[in-house]
Amino acid sequence: MSDRPLQLMLIDDDPVFRLGLRIWLEHFPEFQVVIEASSAEEALQALTAPDLTTPEPSTPAASPVSLDLVILDLGLGQNSPTQVAGLRLCQTLRSQFAQLPILVLSAHSEPILREAALQAGATSYGLRGIPVQQLVRLVRQTVRQTGTGQSLSQPKPDLPEPVAIPGPLTAMRISLRLSHLQQIEAEIAATLAEYQARSAPLYRAVMAGRYRELRAARWLVNRLLATPRFGRSRPNSDFEQIFEGEAEALSSDVMAPMIGSSAIEPVKTAGIVTVAADIRSFVFEAVFRKLQTSLANKSGVPLETDILRPEKKRELLYIVLRQLETLLDDIRYSQLQPGQLQERQSELLSDWWEAVVADFFGKYYTVEVEGVAQGVVPQLLEEKATVQAEILDRIPLVPSLLEHLLFQSPLIADGTLYPAAAYEALSQSQLLLENCVLQVANAIMQPLLNRFPDVETLKKNLYHRRLLSTREIERFRNELAWRYRWNSYVNEPKAIFESQYLLLVLTERGIQTATIYAPRKDELRQLSGLRYAVTLAIEARDAIAPRFRAVVSLLGNGLVYVLTEVVGRGIGLVGRGILQGVGNAWQDSRFKRQRGTSNKQP
Repeated sequence: MSDRPLQLMLIDDDPVFRLGLRIWLEHFPEFQVVIEASSAEEALQALTAPDLTTPEPSTPAASPVSLDLVILDLGLGQNSPTQVAGLRLCQTLRSQFAQLPILVLSAHSEPILREAALQAGATSYGLRGIPVQQLVRLVRQTVRQTGTGQSLSQPKPDLPEPVAIPGPLTAMRISLRLSHLQQIEAEIAATLAEYQARSAPLYRAVMAGRYRELRAARWLVNRLLATPRFGRSRPNSDFEQIFEGEAEALSSDVMAPMIGSSAIEPVKTAGIVTVAADIRSFVFEAVFRKLQTSLANKSGVPLETDILRPEKKRELLYIVLRQLETLLDDIRYSQLQPGQLQERQSELLSDWWEAVVADFFGKYYTVEVEGVAQGVVPQLLEEKATVQAEILDRIPLVPSLLEHLLFQSPLIADGTLYPAAAYEALSQSQLLLENCVLQVANAIMQPLLNRFPDVETLKKNLYHRRLLSTREIERFRNELAWRYRWNSYVNEPKAIFESQYLLLVLTERGIQTATIYAPRKDELRQLSGLRYAVTLAIEARDAIAPRFRAVVSLLGNGLVYVLTEVVGRGIGLVGRGILQGVGNAWQDSRFKRQRGTSNKQP
């Protein structure tokens, strides 16, 4: 094989998954995505039209384009009856390009689906949620199985033998099992999210019990609706072993600490999480999966990335995460020691920010401002000092995060030092990484809003449709300016006084805020002026508020006693006297009428 990168083709109708997979694969120099398609028709058109791809420079212009691997989604076209299904497309590709490796990815781990894909001509099979490191190994093994450099101009061999079709009852059982398993997996994902979002021991114990119930339900569904006739009939290959390990990791590794804990007495530590790859890969994979969910801002405060369209926001966050991996590799190769990370924190964050700016906008990208072409990246880099002071230097616990990812150092969570592979340390590292990624993404957009807030080219390519008008842009910028002032004078002094850090984290609903404990006495001593006055006001409120509430409660209870026991009884006695007087008067008048009637009788 030559030194050129492997030429890949992605066929998936989910643009979010396709974007994330492309960005993450191209992080490795050995891979290059040259063709993308969202449907079978688009894929076949691209494969039969060489002018749509970019040939290698060393390849003669007249020679066909080489393609090393096709990554195909098995669920392609399932939401549109008019489109060709992924399984049928796999058969078509195998019939037209006999030696072209095909890697089929599926959202389900059913043996019948895997067997159907292999019989249809797939070279390898895996899950869509497979970790990137395992996907890279799977891609390499798939290419090695058939060799590389398969030309697109191949003679059509005989069609493969047709895939076995299950009967109506078997098909119904398969459909029921898949739908039930999909619902159970969704509930498991929600339970995992709730477990990570809550810190109360009793609540976590309840979530652990719910997780065990869901796993039991999944086991019952697999047994009651099993289809053994359509199970795996060929021996396990290398990629199948990877698939089995990945499925096991998805089902048990994340919640392993919960299974061994008691439902009544919470354990002090969740134990050690066994990770097949290193800690860095485990944490990055967890954040990468969250980036594929909703990225709506649910924090209640405006963020710079809110101005971006959803797909551009997701692309920016992917690039930020990818550039951090590159930075970590550079740190590892430079042989920096753990103690040096604290001293060079500003430099490392600055390098990370500059790399993302150049990658996201393009190093030589220019826009026209008042008839003059200006380079976007050089203009944004001039805001480096402002971005460093306002955002980058305020990202908390960056050295601790880098030491944990690079050197597997122990990490402090809730005031307790945990081993690097402990579940608490991994959860803390994931929160810190999510905050870093989101803050650096905000730091990318902050200078753009300062230098090029109302440039039509950037607005059309990047901005959300509700923030296209000049008025909305200026309103958004004013909200950001007010947020900076409020955070500087109120929120940050309050967080320092409460020994907390306020983080931006990724949840199932979107971007939200979370707090973690950390001692900040040195920062508290350095507060002065209005920021120090805020802490005094909070302390005064804490000192006065309980006594004031006690006085108000006492006065309220006394007022209630006076109104009910004194005034109420007095009013009751008065009312009782009035009623008695009315009753006596009525009885007297009645008695007089009776006497008058008796006197008139002879």
